[in-house]
Amino acid sequence: MKNIGSLLLVAIFAGAITLFSYKFFIEEKNYTVVTSNSDIPQPLLTTSSSPASYKGNGINEADFTLAAENTVNAVVHVKNLTLNSSSGSILDFFYGSESRQIPQIGTGSGVIISPDGYIVTNNHVIDKANEIRITLNNNKTYEAEIIGTDPNTDIALIKIDVDQNLPYLAFGDSDEAKIGQWVLAVGNPFNLTSTVTAGIVSAKARDLGRDQSFIQTDAAVNPGNSGGALVNTNGDLIGINTAITSPTGSYVGFSFAVPSNIAKKVVEDILEYGNVQKGILGITSPKLTTPYAVNNGINEIDGVYINGVEEDSGADDADLKSGDIIKMVDDIKVRRFADLTGYVSTKRPGDKISVTIERNGEDMVVPVELKAKQSLIVPLMGLRVKNLTEKDKEIYNTKTGVKITGVPETYRGYGLSGKVILEIDNEEINDIYEAKNIFGAISKYDKTMITLIDKNGEKERIVFQ
Repeated sequence: MKNIGSLLLVAIFAGAITLFSYKFFIEEKNYTVVTSNSDIPQPLLTTSSSPASYKGNGINEADFTLAAENTVNAVVHVKNLTLNSSSGSILDFFYGSESRQIPQIGTGSGVIISPDGYIVTNNHVIDKANEIRITLNNNKTYEAEIIGTDPNTDIALIKIDVDQNLPYLAFGDSDEAKIGQWVLAVGNPFNLTSTVTAGIVSAKARDLGRDQSFIQTDAAVNPGNSGGALVNTNGDLIGINTAITSPTGSYVGFSFAVPSNIAKKVVEDILEYGNVQKGILGITSPKLTTPYAVNNGINEIDGVYINGVEEDSGADDADLKSGDIIKMVDDIKVRRFADLTGYVSTKRPGDKISVTIERNGEDMVVPVELKAKQSLIVPLMGLRVKNLTEKDKEIYNTKTGVKITGVPETYRGYGLSGKVILEIDNEEINDIYEAKNIFGAISKYDKTMITLIDKNGEKERIVFQ
């Protein structure tokens, strides 16, 4: 057996020497030199010569552990208690028993944004709450007070009193978020506290029909995540998770967050002014799906088409015109209306921005000073009203009231357009916000008397059912 093994090793060794000798001393080496004049067929497709990332396929680069660890301690569980009236049973109705207060509990999330206990959440999470309780990640519970809310952006600021500094998240720059960038959603879905899900930024400046701009992501967000954090892999807060679009009410592949730049501005306004200071440009643009937009090619424009300019607005003062196309605001490229509103929502009245427009085929940069909102649509009747200018006050000979500039089809037969509303049910109106509040308090089951005045100084009273 030893002889057979020795012969086998000698045979293998001899074969290796023979192959080595042939390859290096006997076999002829053939080389082909390819030049620009070579007759060798060239490939039909030329690909980029840029080297692939040295970091590999990319997915191996993502490490969420640090961002998740820092974020979960700054995201809180929000529980709100609301007392709703109930008429009780039929016997209660006949015998005059008082209505009962039935408690309802809602839950959501919030993000600590300062070490002394300021928390940002969604307005709909704490709306109409009689009591708000906050549970930290260490299971400590506090009662919170509402500092301020903004239903338009669905952002609310609340506060808890603490005797030690809390972990918190810094606002990041949501304008710097990139499509395809990894993000984490942190919150309390279905009362499962400290839940972290990962995804990417699917889209930016998404308009959900609210004249607002949202970050769209495919990180799983479910009921209870509302008010929670959307952070990048550095742990910077780039959004407040707010909404999902789903036929079932649960996550189906994408969700939406209020950009951090908007949330930050709302918080700063509430702290400094007590309410939100909203600067507006003062232009209107048709929805791209309307027949007017399609028939005139507006739906194919890369930018925001100006269909109209509001009187006495920043756009009006800057001489922007119908037919202009907005291409940029400051250094932000504008491709759709949500891009524009998303950026302007971070500004206040008096702020100056540079607007790049295309007019008659030429680009020009126009400085614009934003102004406070001068018009809005009031609840219930849907009238568009605007504050009176000094010129309006002279024409109508009044110091109070709001001017009707838009009338829905339901009320067009009453001759309301162009008239000034002085009073509603004998309650004087001074500006658009008073008009909004008074119209909002009107019951659709009661009669409403509106006092108007026209350009000739003639007053009239109209009663609406």
